[in-house]
Amino acid sequence: MNKAQLVEAIADKMGGRQPAADAVDAVLDAIVRAVVSGDRVSVTGFGSFEKVERPARYARNPQTGERVRVKKTSVPRFRAGQGFKDLVSGVKKLPRGGEVSVKKAPKGSLSGGAAATARTTTKKAAAKKATTKAAAAKKTTAAKAAAAKKTTAAKKTTAKKATAKKSAAKKAPAKKATAKKAPAKRGSTRTRTAAR
Repeated sequence: MNKAQLVEAIADKMGGRQPAADAVDAVLDAIVRAVVSGDRVSVTGFGSFEKVERPARYARNPQTGERVRVKKTSVPRFRAGQGFKDLVSGVKKLPRGGEVSVKKAPKGSLSGGAAATARTTTKKAAAKKATTKAAAAKKTTAAKAAAAKKTTAAKKTTAKKATAKKSAAKKAPAKKATAKKAPAKRGSTRTRTAAR
């Protein structure tokens, strides 16, 4: 089925060929614009459209067999919903007349186009703020941990220096006392000798 056949298939329900063509164009345009901007378009029971990043890679040229470098790219992806899968696989039977039994959207989700867009934008902004706060918290925690490590290392170094000074101080007075006593003995010996 191509686009013209799709328009013909829904023309009776839309009240004419032109309104059906306009509806198909509007739906496809909305899906393409949303996917290009990176949003995910999900239709309950039918499926979802999304943008997927493919990393750079090496591929093989089937004609020559040589290795070819393929650049990084983005591609659209469609994933069928469970209702669609069940109908295609035969688990559920397709109704003869009428509409396919795809789950209907919940009440209130289709009303207020601008309000719905504003809500989506608000949700995205809130999610972005939460992500930013989480990243800032991680940075702050990492900075505090680094500062704590530096402080601990500085305390250890200071404690080692203090211990070294104390031990040096304990050893030094003992040498000084010994040095002072020795000249006193010599002097007293000399004085005695001179007196004789």
